[in-house]
Formats: sequence, C-alpha cells, structure tokens
Amino acid sequence: MKKVLFICTGNTCRSSMAEGIFKSIIKDNAKLSVEYTCNSAGTAAFSGDGASGNAIRALMEQWDVDISLHRSKQVTDRDIEEASIVLTMTRAHKEGIISMFPKARGKVFTLKEYASGATDYYASGTSNYDLDIVDPYGMPLHVYKQCAREIRNSLEGVVRRLEKELHI
Repeated sequence: MKKVLFICTGNTCRSSMAEGIFKSIIKDNAKLSVEYTCNSAGTAAFSGDGASGNAIRALMEQWDVDISLHRSKQVTDRDIEEASIVLTMTRAHKEGIISMFPKARGKVFTLKEYASGATDYYASGTSNYDLDIVDPYGMPLHVYKQCAREIRNSLEGVVRRLEKELHI
C-alpha cells in the first residue's frame, strides 16, 4: 500500500485537516482506498496535541468529517522513508523537508503543486504562483473553513492525479 504524508508546522490544523479530508474522499473509491493510505506530521509539532477546535468544527460542519481523535506528531525519518508522496502545506515546509531529508527530494511537493500536476515549481517557472496553504492557527472559524475548502479543492486535484496514475 502506498502512503501519502501531509506536512505542516504543528500538525494540529492544516495537515490534520488534509489527512481527514483525504481519508473521507477516498473511502468510497474502491481502487484508491485499497492502493493508498495517509497520515500527517509536523515540522515543529508537540507530539500528542489534539487537532485545534476550529479545525475539528470546520470539517464536521462542512463535510461531517471527524478528526477529533487526531494526535499531532513530529515528522520522523521513518515517516519520510515510508511515504510514497509527501505533500506539504507551504513551499517553506517543502524546502525544510528536503533540507532535512535530501533523499526524499523527488517525492516532496506542496499540496497545490502536486494537485496541479506540476513536478517541481522551480523547474516549471511557477515559483511566483501562490502554492502555499495559509496557516489558520488562532484565527476565527470562518478562516478555518476557508482553509479547509482550499485543502479539499487541492485534494480533489490530487485524487484526479492518483486516479490517472492508476488508470482509473
């Protein structure tokens, strides 16, 4: 089984929402749910923290996706090694992961970059294009909902790309 790893900073907002949404999207897709699994981690996470209250509410209220049992974790060598694809929330996260784990370079993308079909934002000339999912940490619920919609839209592009790769 292939593993998608979602990365943000604290693993309590964006990457935890991406994990929950991705699981929700693929659960009814017979082929993808057999081929892929996912998890999430943070570059500066305090292991064991729960998802933020507004992240939980945003997903529940919009799509009935429950991430209330999520617990944050710091990204590890093993997480990177086991992942087939590493999707970061920002270019800075991507650069940080590649700096910490240089051998992972070919499988690390921003979420928006991978969703768009790009293979490398530097090579594609899209470095000026906004490839970041802005951190909603500490913001009101409506900001979390907007962030969650942005993540979901990107994940729908990721799913289309994965389906194309699997010839679905």
